[in-house]
Amino acid sequence: MQRPRSVTSMTDTEWLNEEEFDFWRGFIVAGISVLAEVDAALKADAGISFDDYEVLVHLSEADGRRLRMTDLSNRLLHSRNRLTQRIDRMAARGLVRREKCSSDGRGTFAVMTDDGYDTIRRAAPDHVRAVREHLIDRVGPDRLRSGIEMFDQIRPSGHWTEELLTDVDPT
Repeated sequence: MQRPRSVTSMTDTEWLNEEEFDFWRGFIVAGISVLAEVDAALKADAGISFDDYEVLVHLSEADGRRLRMTDLSNRLLHSRNRLTQRIDRMAARGLVRREKCSSDGRGTFAVMTDDGYDTIRRAAPDHVRAVREHLIDRVGPDRLRSGIEMFDQIRPSGHWTEELLTDVDPT
Protein backbone atom coordinates (compact mmCIF):
# COMPACT_ATOMS: atom_id res chain seq x y z
CA MET A 1 0.00 0.00 0.00
CA GLN A 2 1.47 3.35 -0.99
CA ARG A 3 0.82 6.73 0.59
CA PRO A 4 -0.83 9.33 -1.64
CA ARG A 5 1.79 11.22 -3.63
CA SER A 6 -0.02 14.55 -3.29
CA VAL A 7 0.38 14.50 0.50
CA THR A 8 4.17 14.67 0.38
CA SER A 9 4.19 18.15 -1.10
CA MET A 10 1.94 19.63 1.62
CA THR A 11 4.61 20.10 4.31
CA ASP A 12 8.28 19.67 5.08
CA THR A 13 7.47 16.50 7.03
CA GLU A 14 9.78 13.57 6.41
CA TRP A 15 7.17 11.15 5.13
CA LEU A 16 7.55 7.43 5.55
CA ASN A 17 9.19 5.67 2.66
CA GLU A 18 7.43 2.65 1.18
CA GLU A 19 9.15 0.12 3.46
CA GLU A 20 8.49 2.21 6.59
CA PHE A 21 4.88 2.73 5.54
CA ASP A 22 4.41 -1.01 4.95
CA PHE A 23 5.92 -1.74 8.37
CA TRP A 24 3.65 0.81 10.09
CA ARG A 25 0.47 -0.41 8.40
CA GLY A 26 1.48 -4.03 8.96
CA PHE A 27 2.01 -3.33 12.66
CA ILE A 28 -1.46 -1.78 12.97
CA VAL A 29 -3.28 -4.48 11.01
CA ALA A 30 -1.40 -7.37 12.66
CA GLY A 31 -1.95 -6.01 16.18
CA ILE A 32 -5.62 -5.31 15.67
CA SER A 33 -6.15 -8.66 13.92
CA VAL A 34 -4.45 -10.73 16.61
CA LEU A 35 -6.35 -8.96 19.40
CA ALA A 36 -9.65 -9.41 17.53
CA GLU A 37 -8.94 -13.12 16.99
CA VAL A 38 -8.00 -13.68 20.64
CA ASP A 39 -11.07 -11.70 21.74
CA ALA A 40 -13.37 -13.77 19.51
CA ALA A 41 -11.83 -17.03 20.76
CA LEU A 42 -12.20 -15.99 24.42
CA LYS A 43 -15.82 -14.98 23.89
CA ALA A 44 -16.65 -18.23 22.07
CA ASP A 45 -14.73 -20.58 24.36
CA ALA A 46 -14.89 -18.89 27.77
CA GLY A 47 -17.67 -16.29 27.50
CA ILE A 48 -15.36 -13.40 28.39
CA SER A 49 -13.90 -10.56 26.32
CA PHE A 50 -10.18 -9.95 25.96
CA ASP A 51 -10.58 -6.59 27.74
CA ASP A 52 -12.27 -8.24 30.75
CA TYR A 53 -9.66 -10.99 30.71
CA GLU A 54 -6.85 -8.42 30.86
CA VAL A 55 -8.45 -6.71 33.87
CA LEU A 56 -8.69 -10.06 35.63
CA VAL A 57 -5.07 -10.91 34.75
CA HIS A 58 -3.78 -7.74 36.39
CA LEU A 59 -5.96 -8.22 39.46
CA SER A 60 -4.98 -11.89 39.78
CA GLU A 61 -1.28 -10.93 39.78
CA ALA A 62 -1.70 -8.19 42.41
CA ASP A 63 -1.40 -8.63 46.16
CA GLY A 64 -4.80 -9.46 47.56
CA ARG A 65 -6.16 -9.54 43.99
CA ARG A 66 -6.72 -5.78 44.22
CA LEU A 67 -5.33 -2.65 42.60
CA ARG A 68 -6.07 1.03 42.88
CA MET A 69 -8.15 2.11 39.93
CA THR A 70 -5.44 4.58 38.85
CA ASP A 71 -2.77 1.86 38.90
CA LEU A 72 -5.01 -0.49 36.96
CA SER A 73 -5.80 2.15 34.33
CA ASN A 74 -2.06 2.81 33.92
CA ARG A 75 -1.31 -0.89 33.53
CA LEU A 76 -4.05 -1.31 30.94
CA LEU A 77 -3.18 1.95 29.18
CA HIS A 78 -6.84 2.98 29.54
CA SER A 79 -8.32 6.29 30.54
CA ARG A 80 -9.86 6.35 34.01
CA ASN A 81 -13.27 6.88 32.44
CA ARG A 82 -12.90 3.85 30.17
CA LEU A 83 -11.74 1.70 33.08
CA THR A 84 -14.58 2.92 35.30
CA GLN A 85 -17.11 1.84 32.69
CA ARG A 86 -15.43 -1.56 32.28
CA ILE A 87 -15.28 -2.16 36.05
CA ASP A 88 -18.97 -1.19 36.37
CA ARG A 89 -19.91 -3.78 33.73
CA MET A 90 -17.70 -6.43 35.32
CA ALA A 91 -19.07 -5.66 38.79
CA ALA A 92 -22.61 -6.11 37.49
CA ARG A 93 -21.55 -9.62 36.39
CA GLY A 94 -19.95 -10.35 39.77
CA LEU A 95 -16.36 -10.59 38.48
CA VAL A 96 -15.01 -7.63 40.48
CA ARG A 97 -16.12 -5.20 43.15
CA ARG A 98 -15.06 -1.73 44.20
CA GLU A 99 -13.67 -0.91 47.62
CA LYS A 100 -12.90 2.49 49.03
CA CYS A 101 -9.33 3.04 50.13
CA SER A 102 -9.27 3.28 53.91
CA SER A 103 -6.01 5.28 54.00
CA ASP A 104 -7.40 8.09 51.83
CA GLY A 105 -11.06 8.72 51.23
CA ARG A 106 -10.61 9.49 47.53
CA GLY A 107 -8.98 6.31 46.27
CA THR A 108 -10.87 3.25 45.08
CA PHE A 109 -9.68 -0.30 44.59
CA ALA A 110 -10.85 -2.76 41.97
CA VAL A 111 -10.97 -6.14 43.69
CA MET A 112 -11.34 -9.52 41.98
CA THR A 113 -14.16 -11.62 43.41
CA ASP A 114 -14.08 -15.39 43.79
CA ASP A 115 -16.29 -15.59 40.67
CA GLY A 116 -13.74 -13.45 38.83
CA TYR A 117 -10.94 -15.75 39.93
CA ASP A 118 -12.89 -18.83 38.83
CA THR A 119 -13.58 -17.14 35.49
CA ILE A 120 -9.92 -16.40 34.77
CA ARG A 121 -8.89 -19.91 35.81
CA ARG A 122 -11.40 -21.36 33.34
CA ALA A 123 -10.50 -18.86 30.58
CA ALA A 124 -6.69 -19.07 30.87
CA PRO A 125 -6.25 -22.27 28.81
CA ASP A 126 -8.50 -20.82 26.06
CA HIS A 127 -6.50 -17.59 26.13
CA VAL A 128 -3.18 -19.40 25.83
CA ARG A 129 -4.48 -21.57 22.96
CA ALA A 130 -5.71 -18.46 21.11
CA VAL A 131 -2.44 -16.55 21.66
CA ARG A 132 -0.45 -19.55 20.49
CA GLU A 133 -2.66 -20.09 17.40
CA HIS A 134 -2.99 -16.47 16.32
CA LEU A 135 0.45 -15.11 17.25
CA ILE A 136 3.16 -17.43 18.59
CA ASP A 137 2.79 -20.22 16.03
CA ARG A 138 2.54 -17.71 13.18
CA VAL A 139 5.72 -15.93 14.24
CA GLY A 140 7.67 -19.12 14.88
CA PRO A 141 10.33 -19.84 17.48
CA ASP A 142 13.18 -18.44 15.38
CA ARG A 143 11.66 -14.94 15.38
CA LEU A 144 10.45 -14.63 18.98
CA ARG A 145 13.69 -13.14 20.38
CA SER A 146 13.89 -10.47 17.65
CA GLY A 147 10.21 -9.63 18.22
CA ILE A 148 10.79 -9.25 21.96
CA GLU A 149 13.76 -6.97 21.29
CA MET A 150 11.69 -4.87 18.89
CA PHE A 151 8.85 -4.51 21.41
CA ASP A 152 11.37 -3.57 24.11
CA GLN A 153 12.42 -0.65 21.91
CA ILE A 154 8.80 0.46 21.47
CA ARG A 155 7.48 0.00 25.01
CA PRO A 156 7.48 3.29 26.92
CA SER A 157 10.28 3.65 29.45
CA GLY A 158 9.05 3.57 33.00
CA HIS A 159 6.14 1.35 31.98
CA TRP A 160 4.98 -1.00 34.77
CA THR A 161 6.12 -4.07 32.79
CA GLU A 162 9.78 -3.16 33.34
CA GLU A 163 9.58 -4.42 36.92
CA LEU A 164 8.14 -7.73 35.70
CA LEU A 165 10.69 -8.15 32.95
CA THR A 166 13.65 -7.70 35.28
CA ASP A 167 12.45 -10.75 37.24
CA VAL A 168 12.21 -13.02 34.19
CA ASP A 169 14.91 -15.64 33.73
CA PRO A 170 15.62 -15.62 29.96
CA THR A 171 16.91 -19.22 29.96
